[in-house]
Amino acid sequence: QVQLVESGGGLVQPGGSLRLFCEASGSIRGIDVMGWYRQAPGKERDLVATISDSGYTTYADSVKGRFTISRDNAKNTVDLQMNSLKPEDTAVYYCKAVSVRLYSGGAYLEVWGQGTLVTVSS
Repeated sequence: QVQLVESGGGLVQPGGSLRLFCEASGSIRGIDVMGWYRQAPGKERDLVATISDSGYTTYADSVKGRFTISRDNAKNTVDLQMNSLKPEDTAVYYCKAVSVRLYSGGAYLEVWGQGTLVTVSS
């Protein structure tokens, strides 16, 4: 079984910074893509950033230049450094792993974390 656990959310003032962490646990041989998504109240879940196992990154236009995604393939972790936060960044942030391969030979197409709340407010 594979689980993703996020941490690092909280309350921050506009212009501030937060760093989110996500760790995948289980007998994992590799993960193709890890990423962060967010869902604001009353809105759909949207992509924030993704990173492949080779380090290729993608970002939503709304966070380019402010957020940075990084991962440690050996530890199966992915981080999201968020700077210059705005009130519109307020949302529940979810970690996602795509194409998770296990040492047993099994695999998961995708796995989601439980989410961590980020609130940007003065």
